[in-house]
Amino acid sequence: MRIAVGQFTATPDWKENLAACQELTAEAERGGAERGGADLLVLPEGVLARFTEDRHRIREVAQPLDGPFVTELRAATAGGRTTVVVGIHEPSEDGRVFNTLVALRDGELIARYRKIHLYDAFGDLESANVRPAAEPPVVIDVAGTKVGLMTCYDVRFPELARLLVDAGAEVLALPAAWVRGPAKERHWEVMATARALENTCWVAASGECGPRNIGNSLIVDPLGTVRSRLAAAPGLAWADADPDTTAAARRTLPVLANRRFAVDPTVIPLGAPQ
Repeated sequence: MRIAVGQFTATPDWKENLAACQELTAEAERGGAERGGADLLVLPEGVLARFTEDRHRIREVAQPLDGPFVTELRAATAGGRTTVVVGIHEPSEDGRVFNTLVALRDGELIARYRKIHLYDAFGDLESANVRPAAEPPVVIDVAGTKVGLMTCYDVRFPELARLLVDAGAEVLALPAAWVRGPAKERHWEVMATARALENTCWVAASGECGPRNIGNSLIVDPLGTVRSRLAAAPGLAWADADPDTTAAARRTLPVLANRRFAVDPTVIPLGAPQ
């Protein structure tokens, strides 16, 4: 499976952000003469609109999954081979929004994942405007390979990655908007690499770039080697995730076979005693 991860700087204008997603989708579909198009394109988290200040405004501009942003991006995938995974915000019943990943292919919405772990850390309070989901992990099929969906702060919770791998995932698609801060670039790379290495799977991690977020999109292989990466500028990074590499890694490092504990899939309500 050919993977592309893309990054750009989101603005408060959903139409500008849609245009950026459409452009990256077209580039991923074309690929290059030496590589062909992408089977999977992973774009950043929450790119419907970005407000560095007044973050509550996302409540005002959030769109349902049949709204114009997803509808027009679906149209951009029509007739193509590329599955596009990207994050938006959609309205919820309690006045907040869901931080939602959509997977789009050939003009269709094939899957949805609503973020479970919210970024109430490092002085941020995502839950002030975003409603946490309590849904099963989502795994999709892309070109014969199982791909698990997770979002940004989810990467700090290894049990979610393990649940996705238990459900058959050989690739984890990780859209993010990783906020700048002391050592945060290091956290991002360590976490993405750890999730790949401890599960002997690929991680395709897309980070939004710009003044608030670090960019640094990367693709990590099942033995924890970064195969491709971006720095701070918009663009695409590419890698081939083949099943033989995954199978060889799992023979060499059989951590999934050697483990002694299962992960409980029960979602713990926020605020419940631990």
